[in-house]
Amino acid sequence: MPRQLDCGLSFCAGLKQNFARYTANNNMSSSQSICIGTDSGATTSKINAVWENEEPVSDKVFQRPTNAQNGTDAVISGWIESINIFLKENHLTWPQVKGVGLAIPGPYQRYGVLDRSANLPLSFAGWDVVADYTKALAQAAGRPVPLVMGNDGQFGGVAEARYARKDTKHSVLMLMPGSGLGCAYIDQNGLPLPGDTLASMEGAHMPAPLQMLGGIKPFPCGCGRDWGCFEAYTTISGLPHLLAEKLLKYPNHELATAPGTPKEKALSLRGRAQKGDPLALEIFDFQARAMGLHIANLTLALDAGIVVIGGGLMDTEATTPEFRERYVRLIREAAEPYFWPAQRKTIKIVPAVLGELSQAIGAALVALYQQRK
Repeated sequence: MPRQLDCGLSFCAGLKQNFARYTANNNMSSSQSICIGTDSGATTSKINAVWENEEPVSDKVFQRPTNAQNGTDAVISGWIESINIFLKENHLTWPQVKGVGLAIPGPYQRYGVLDRSANLPLSFAGWDVVADYTKALAQAAGRPVPLVMGNDGQFGGVAEARYARKDTKHSVLMLMPGSGLGCAYIDQNGLPLPGDTLASMEGAHMPAPLQMLGGIKPFPCGCGRDWGCFEAYTTISGLPHLLAEKLLKYPNHELATAPGTPKEKALSLRGRAQKGDPLALEIFDFQARAMGLHIANLTLALDAGIVVIGGGLMDTEATTPEFRERYVRLIREAAEPYFWPAQRKTIKIVPAVLGELSQAIGAALVALYQQRK
Protein backbone atom coordinates (compact mmCIF):
# COMPACT_ATOMS: atom_id res chain seq x y z
CA MET A 1 0.00 0.00 0.00
CA PRO A 2 1.22 3.55 -0.68
CA ARG A 3 2.33 5.57 2.28
CA GLN A 4 0.90 9.07 2.62
CA LEU A 5 2.17 11.49 5.22
CA ASP A 6 1.34 15.05 6.11
CA CYS A 7 4.41 17.07 5.25
CA GLY A 8 4.60 18.26 8.87
CA LEU A 9 6.36 21.55 8.09
CA SER A 10 5.44 25.18 8.66
CA PHE A 11 5.05 25.53 4.91
CA CYS A 12 2.11 23.14 4.91
CA ALA A 13 -0.42 25.63 6.26
CA GLY A 14 0.10 27.88 3.25
CA LEU A 15 0.24 24.96 0.85
CA LYS A 16 -3.01 23.51 2.19
CA GLN A 17 -4.73 26.89 1.86
CA ASN A 18 -3.58 27.24 -1.74
CA PHE A 19 -4.48 23.61 -2.42
CA ALA A 20 -8.01 24.02 -1.02
CA ARG A 21 -8.57 27.32 -2.80
CA TYR A 22 -7.33 26.07 -6.16
CA THR A 23 -9.26 22.80 -6.10
CA ALA A 24 -12.41 24.64 -4.99
CA ASN A 25 -12.11 27.12 -7.83
CA ASN A 26 -11.35 24.46 -10.42
CA ASN A 27 -13.38 21.57 -8.99
CA MET A 28 -10.67 19.13 -10.13
CA SER A 29 -11.96 19.72 -13.67
CA SER A 30 -10.87 17.30 -16.35
CA SER A 31 -9.91 20.37 -18.39
CA GLN A 32 -7.09 21.19 -15.98
CA SER A 33 -3.81 19.75 -17.17
CA ILE A 34 -1.07 18.57 -14.81
CA CYS A 35 2.57 17.50 -14.89
CA ILE A 36 3.65 14.51 -12.83
CA GLY A 37 6.83 14.32 -10.77
CA THR A 38 8.52 11.01 -9.94
CA ASP A 39 11.20 11.13 -7.22
CA SER A 40 13.09 7.85 -7.31
CA GLY A 41 15.24 6.88 -4.37
CA ALA A 42 17.06 3.62 -3.84
CA THR A 43 14.49 2.52 -1.24
CA THR A 44 11.28 4.46 -1.91
CA SER A 45 9.83 6.47 -4.79
CA LYS A 46 7.51 9.44 -4.36
CA ILE A 47 4.86 10.89 -6.67
CA ASN A 48 3.30 14.34 -6.85
CA ALA A 49 2.05 16.69 -9.55
CA VAL A 50 1.56 20.37 -10.28
CA TRP A 51 -1.24 22.27 -11.94
CA GLU A 52 -0.71 24.76 -14.75
CA ASN A 53 -0.34 27.55 -12.18
CA GLU A 54 2.59 25.63 -10.57
CA GLU A 55 0.67 24.77 -7.38
CA PRO A 56 1.03 21.17 -6.12
CA VAL A 57 -1.86 18.80 -6.64
CA SER A 58 -1.31 17.20 -3.23
CA ASP A 59 0.02 18.40 0.11
CA LYS A 60 0.90 14.87 1.24
CA VAL A 61 3.92 12.65 0.71
CA PHE A 62 2.85 9.73 -1.50
CA GLN A 63 5.51 7.03 -1.55
CA ARG A 64 5.91 3.35 -2.30
CA PRO A 65 8.88 0.95 -2.40
CA THR A 66 11.18 1.37 -5.41
CA ASN A 67 11.85 -2.41 -5.47
CA ALA A 68 15.23 -1.95 -7.12
CA GLN A 69 16.27 -5.39 -5.86
CA ASN A 70 13.76 -6.87 -8.32
CA GLY A 71 15.34 -5.27 -11.38
CA THR A 72 14.69 -2.37 -13.72
CA ASP A 73 11.38 -3.70 -15.06
CA ALA A 74 10.01 -3.82 -11.50
CA VAL A 75 11.09 -0.23 -10.89
CA ILE A 76 9.36 1.05 -14.05
CA SER A 77 6.15 -0.90 -13.41
CA GLY A 78 6.13 0.38 -9.84
CA TRP A 79 6.36 3.99 -10.99
CA ILE A 80 3.48 3.49 -13.44
CA GLU A 81 1.37 1.77 -10.79
CA SER A 82 2.09 4.61 -8.36
CA ILE A 83 0.98 7.19 -10.92
CA ASN A 84 -2.23 5.25 -11.52
CA ILE A 85 -3.00 5.20 -7.78
CA PHE A 86 -2.08 8.88 -7.39
CA LEU A 87 -4.33 9.90 -10.29
CA LYS A 88 -7.25 7.86 -8.96
CA GLU A 89 -6.94 9.17 -5.40
CA ASN A 90 -6.83 12.76 -6.66
CA HIS A 91 -9.69 12.32 -9.14
CA LEU A 92 -7.43 12.80 -12.15
CA THR A 93 -6.95 10.92 -15.43
CA TRP A 94 -4.15 10.22 -17.88
CA PRO A 95 -5.53 12.64 -20.53
CA GLN A 96 -4.72 15.47 -18.08
CA VAL A 97 -1.04 14.48 -17.88
CA LYS A 98 0.95 16.74 -20.21
CA GLY A 99 4.44 15.82 -19.05
CA VAL A 100 6.46 13.88 -16.49
CA GLY A 101 9.66 14.73 -14.63
CA LEU A 102 11.96 12.10 -13.14
CA ALA A 103 14.26 13.03 -10.25
CA ILE A 104 16.90 10.34 -9.81
CA PRO A 105 20.34 10.30 -8.18
CA GLY A 106 23.47 10.22 -10.31
CA PRO A 107 26.04 9.57 -11.46
CA TYR A 108 25.12 9.19 -15.14
CA GLN A 109 27.01 7.86 -18.14
CA ARG A 110 25.08 10.35 -20.27
CA TYR A 111 21.62 11.89 -20.27
CA GLY A 112 19.07 9.23 -19.41
CA VAL A 113 21.62 6.49 -18.70
CA LEU A 114 22.63 5.59 -15.16
CA ASP A 115 26.20 4.89 -14.11
CA ARG A 116 27.27 2.72 -11.20
CA SER A 117 25.72 3.87 -7.94
CA ALA A 118 26.56 2.80 -4.41
CA ASN A 119 22.85 2.49 -3.55
CA LEU A 120 21.56 0.58 -6.59
CA PRO A 121 22.27 -2.92 -7.94
CA LEU A 122 25.37 -3.17 -10.16
CA SER A 123 23.11 -4.27 -13.02
CA PHE A 124 21.60 -0.77 -13.13
CA ALA A 125 24.84 0.67 -14.55
CA GLY A 126 24.18 1.38 -18.22
CA TRP A 127 20.39 1.34 -17.80
CA ASP A 128 18.66 3.77 -20.19
CA VAL A 129 15.99 4.73 -17.71
CA VAL A 130 14.62 7.54 -19.86
CA ALA A 131 14.01 5.23 -22.82
CA ASP A 132 12.29 2.58 -20.70
CA TYR A 133 10.18 5.05 -18.70
CA THR A 134 9.17 6.94 -21.86
CA LYS A 135 7.93 3.70 -23.40
CA ALA A 136 5.99 2.72 -20.29
CA LEU A 137 4.40 6.17 -19.98
CA ALA A 138 3.24 6.01 -23.61
CA GLN A 139 1.67 2.60 -22.99
CA ALA A 140 -0.11 3.82 -19.86
CA ALA A 141 -1.38 7.05 -21.42
CA GLY A 142 -2.15 5.65 -24.86
CA ARG A 143 0.00 8.39 -26.42
CA PRO A 144 3.53 9.80 -26.12
CA VAL A 145 4.14 11.73 -22.87
CA PRO A 146 7.16 14.08 -22.74
CA LEU A 147 9.67 13.04 -20.06
CA VAL A 148 12.52 15.06 -18.57
CA MET A 149 15.12 13.58 -16.21
CA GLY A 150 17.47 15.30 -13.79
CA ASN A 151 19.43 15.03 -10.56
CA ASP A 152 17.14 14.61 -7.56
CA GLY A 153 18.90 17.27 -5.48
CA GLN A 154 18.76 19.81 -8.28
CA PHE A 155 15.07 19.16 -8.91
CA GLY A 156 14.42 19.57 -5.19
CA GLY A 157 16.15 22.92 -5.49
CA VAL A 158 13.76 23.93 -8.28
CA ALA A 159 10.78 23.44 -5.97
CA GLU A 160 12.35 25.18 -2.98
CA ALA A 161 13.48 28.06 -5.19
CA ARG A 162 9.93 28.67 -6.37
CA TYR A 163 8.75 29.20 -2.80
CA ALA A 164 11.82 31.14 -1.68
CA ARG A 165 11.86 33.62 -4.55
CA LYS A 166 8.09 34.21 -4.64
CA ASP A 167 7.42 36.71 -7.44
CA THR A 168 11.04 37.82 -7.85
CA LYS A 169 13.62 36.71 -10.40
CA HIS A 170 16.39 35.91 -7.91
CA SER A 171 18.72 33.01 -8.57
CA VAL A 172 18.80 30.51 -5.71
CA LEU A 173 21.53 28.40 -4.13
CA MET A 174 20.30 25.41 -2.13
CA LEU A 175 22.34 23.30 0.29
CA MET A 176 20.82 20.19 1.87
CA PRO A 177 23.00 18.55 4.55
CA GLY A 178 21.84 15.05 5.39
CA SER A 179 23.74 11.81 5.04
CA GLY A 180 25.61 13.72 2.34
CA LEU A 181 25.48 17.30 1.08
CA GLY A 182 23.05 18.00 -1.75
CA CYS A 183 23.74 21.17 -3.69
CA ALA A 184 21.73 22.96 -6.36
CA TYR A 185 21.88 26.26 -8.23
CA ILE A 186 18.61 27.46 -9.75
CA ASP A 187 18.82 30.22 -12.34
CA GLN A 188 16.55 33.24 -12.78
CA ASN A 189 14.26 31.16 -15.01
CA GLY A 190 13.72 28.58 -12.29
CA LEU A 191 15.85 25.83 -13.86
CA PRO A 192 18.89 24.00 -12.47
CA LEU A 193 22.42 24.15 -13.83
CA PRO A 194 23.05 20.60 -15.14
CA GLY A 195 26.56 20.82 -16.61
CA ASP A 196 27.90 19.07 -19.71
CA THR A 197 28.14 15.69 -17.97
CA LEU A 198 25.14 16.30 -15.66
CA ALA A 199 27.56 16.58 -12.74
CA SER A 200 27.50 20.29 -11.98
CA MET A 201 27.04 21.63 -8.45
CA GLU A 202 28.84 18.72 -6.81
CA GLY A 203 29.77 21.27 -4.20
CA ALA A 204 29.85 18.60 -1.53
CA HIS A 205 33.23 17.50 -2.81
CA MET A 206 34.93 20.86 -3.07
CA PRO A 207 37.81 21.25 -0.58
CA ALA A 208 37.09 23.02 2.70
CA PRO A 209 39.56 25.69 3.93
CA LEU A 210 40.81 23.58 6.83
CA GLN A 211 43.09 26.36 8.08
CA MET A 212 39.94 28.40 8.80
CA LEU A 213 38.31 25.53 10.68
CA GLY A 214 40.85 25.32 13.47
CA GLY A 215 43.39 23.44 11.39
CA ILE A 216 41.29 20.28 11.54
CA LYS A 217 42.69 17.32 9.62
CA PRO A 218 41.27 16.15 6.29
CA PHE A 219 38.49 13.65 7.01
CA PRO A 220 37.89 10.77 4.56
CA CYS A 221 35.00 11.15 2.10
CA GLY A 222 33.01 8.49 0.29
CA CYS A 223 33.91 10.07 -3.06
CA GLY A 224 37.54 9.01 -2.54
CA ARG A 225 39.05 12.50 -2.53
CA ASP A 226 41.52 13.13 0.26
CA TRP A 227 41.62 16.95 0.33
CA GLY A 228 38.92 17.42 2.97
CA CYS A 229 35.57 17.63 1.18
CA PHE A 230 33.01 20.06 2.60
CA GLU A 231 30.60 17.12 2.92
CA ALA A 232 32.78 15.61 5.65
CA TYR A 233 32.46 18.75 7.80
CA THR A 234 28.79 19.62 7.27
CA THR A 235 26.81 16.34 7.23
CA ILE A 236 26.07 13.08 9.01
CA SER A 237 28.90 11.41 7.09
CA GLY A 238 31.48 13.37 9.07
CA LEU A 239 29.78 13.33 12.47
CA PRO A 240 31.65 10.25 13.80
CA HIS A 241 34.97 11.97 13.06
CA LEU A 242 33.84 15.28 14.60
CA LEU A 243 32.57 13.41 17.65
CA ALA A 244 35.93 11.67 18.09
CA GLU A 245 37.67 15.04 17.95
CA LYS A 246 35.31 16.66 20.47
CA LEU A 247 35.50 13.77 22.92
CA LEU A 248 39.14 14.71 23.43
CA LYS A 249 37.81 17.97 24.92
CA TYR A 250 34.95 16.24 26.77
CA PRO A 251 36.55 12.98 28.05
CA ASN A 252 33.89 12.56 30.74
CA HIS A 253 30.94 12.92 28.38
CA GLU A 254 28.62 9.92 28.48
CA LEU A 255 29.25 9.22 24.77
CA ALA A 256 32.91 8.52 25.61
CA THR A 257 31.90 5.24 27.27
CA ALA A 258 28.42 4.62 25.87
CA PRO A 259 27.83 1.36 23.95
CA GLY A 260 27.20 1.44 20.23
CA THR A 261 29.09 2.13 17.04
CA PRO A 262 30.58 5.56 16.29
CA LYS A 263 27.79 6.15 13.78
CA GLU A 264 25.08 5.22 16.29
CA LYS A 265 26.58 7.63 18.80
CA ALA A 266 26.85 10.34 16.15
CA LEU A 267 23.20 9.94 15.19
CA SER A 268 22.21 10.80 18.77
CA LEU A 269 23.83 14.23 18.52
CA ARG A 270 20.91 16.06 16.88
CA GLY A 271 18.56 15.06 19.67
CA ARG A 272 21.14 15.91 22.33
CA ALA A 273 21.64 19.36 20.82
CA GLN A 274 17.93 20.12 21.23
CA LYS A 275 18.40 19.56 24.98
CA GLY A 276 21.39 21.89 25.18
CA ASP A 277 24.18 19.29 25.32
CA PRO A 278 27.38 21.41 25.10
CA LEU A 279 29.36 18.84 23.09
CA ALA A 280 26.55 18.36 20.56
CA LEU A 281 26.01 22.11 20.20
CA GLU A 282 29.73 22.68 19.59
CA ILE A 283 29.69 20.11 16.81
CA PHE A 284 26.71 21.67 15.05
CA ASP A 285 28.15 25.15 15.57
CA PHE A 286 31.29 23.90 13.81
CA GLN A 287 29.18 22.48 10.97
CA ALA A 288 27.36 25.81 10.65
CA ARG A 289 30.65 27.69 10.34
CA ALA A 290 31.88 25.24 7.71
CA MET A 291 28.61 25.66 5.81
CA GLY A 292 28.95 29.43 5.98
CA LEU A 293 32.42 29.30 4.45
CA HIS A 294 31.10 27.01 1.72
CA ILE A 295 28.31 29.49 0.95
CA ALA A 296 30.87 32.29 0.73
CA ASN A 297 32.89 30.20 -1.73
CA LEU A 298 29.88 29.38 -3.88
CA THR A 299 28.64 32.97 -3.76
CA LEU A 300 31.88 34.19 -5.34
CA ALA A 301 31.17 31.86 -8.27
CA LEU A 302 27.38 32.03 -8.54
CA ASP A 303 26.20 35.29 -6.91
CA ALA A 304 22.78 33.86 -5.96
CA GLY A 305 20.38 36.27 -4.29
CA ILE A 306 18.81 33.65 -2.01
CA VAL A 307 20.42 30.73 -0.17
CA VAL A 308 18.08 27.96 1.01
CA ILE A 309 19.23 25.60 3.77
CA GLY A 310 17.50 22.22 3.84
CA GLY A 311 18.21 18.85 5.39
CA GLY A 312 17.45 17.26 8.73
CA LEU A 313 18.74 20.17 10.82
CA MET A 314 15.88 22.26 9.42
CA ASP A 315 13.25 19.59 10.19
CA THR A 316 10.64 21.34 12.32
CA GLU A 317 9.56 18.05 13.89
CA ALA A 318 13.09 17.06 14.97
CA THR A 319 14.67 20.39 15.92
CA THR A 320 13.62 23.39 18.00
CA PRO A 321 13.11 26.91 16.64
CA GLU A 322 15.99 28.06 18.83
CA PHE A 323 18.34 25.43 17.35
CA ARG A 324 17.36 26.25 13.75
CA GLU A 325 17.71 30.00 14.33
CA ARG A 326 21.13 29.48 15.91
CA TYR A 327 22.31 27.26 13.05
CA VAL A 328 21.23 29.71 10.32
CA ARG A 329 22.61 32.69 12.25
CA LEU A 330 26.03 31.06 12.59
CA ILE A 331 26.02 30.20 8.90
CA ARG A 332 25.45 33.82 8.00
CA GLU A 333 28.02 35.10 10.49
CA ALA A 334 30.65 32.82 8.93
CA ALA A 335 29.75 33.69 5.34
CA GLU A 336 29.08 37.42 5.51
CA PRO A 337 32.67 38.70 5.97
CA TYR A 338 33.55 37.12 2.62
CA PHE A 339 30.60 38.54 0.66
CA TRP A 340 31.07 41.65 -1.45
CA PRO A 341 29.53 44.76 0.20
CA ALA A 342 26.49 44.74 -2.10
CA GLN A 343 25.90 41.05 -1.36
CA ARG A 344 25.93 41.63 2.40
CA LYS A 345 22.96 43.94 1.97
CA THR A 346 20.91 41.74 -0.33
CA ILE A 347 21.61 37.99 0.12
CA LYS A 348 18.94 36.14 2.08
CA ILE A 349 19.69 32.86 3.88
CA VAL A 350 16.45 31.03 4.66
CA PRO A 351 15.35 27.53 5.76
CA ALA A 352 13.78 25.10 3.31
CA VAL A 353 10.05 24.52 3.63
CA LEU A 354 9.05 21.54 1.47
CA GLY A 355 10.86 18.67 3.14
CA GLU A 356 10.18 15.30 1.51
CA LEU A 357 7.83 16.88 -1.03
CA SER A 358 10.52 18.93 -2.75
CA GLN A 359 11.99 16.51 -5.28
CA ALA A 360 8.73 15.16 -6.68
CA ILE A 361 7.26 18.67 -6.90
CA GLY A 362 10.49 19.94 -8.45
CA ALA A 363 10.46 17.19 -11.08
CA ALA A 364 6.87 18.10 -11.96
CA LEU A 365 7.77 21.79 -12.18
CA VAL A 366 10.67 21.11 -14.57
CA ALA A 367 8.31 19.07 -16.76
CA LEU A 368 5.88 22.01 -16.72
CA TYR A 369 8.60 24.52 -17.58
CA GLN A 370 9.67 22.33 -20.50
CA GLN A 371 6.09 22.36 -21.79
CA ARG A 372 6.12 26.17 -21.80
CA LYS A 373 9.18 26.44 -24.05
